[in-house]
Amino acid sequence: MSTMSPRLSSHFEAELRQAQEAEAHGEREAAWRYLERAHILSQAHAGPHIRVHWRMFTFAWRTQNYRELLGQLPRLLLAGPGSLLGRAPRGNTGGTSVGIFTPMPIPEDLQALLRD
Repeated sequence: MSTMSPRLSSHFEAELRQAQEAEAHGEREAAWRYLERAHILSQAHAGPHIRVHWRMFTFAWRTQNYRELLGQLPRLLLAGPGSLLGRAPRGNTGGTSVGIFTPMPIPEDLQALLRD
């Protein structure tokens, strides 16, 4: 099992902080985008990957998005094993708007971080 590099971890934590700040300011769409970006950064690392899905689950609860809330349950269960087995689909943003196993393009600014 690999650990996040300090640089990747720093950017991951920054995305989570930005999500929290955006939500605190009532900017739900921006908060969700930051969670999606954190998800992309976390996929190869079981602990952070589960943590992002938990944050997505709790965000869905707070915003009363029950479709997302229910959709996060299987993702919470699959995130750890998917990361440990290298089966997490690269670039997947982690929400219910995309399939659990659907790979997606990675934003350019995140690609460099993931190459480290």
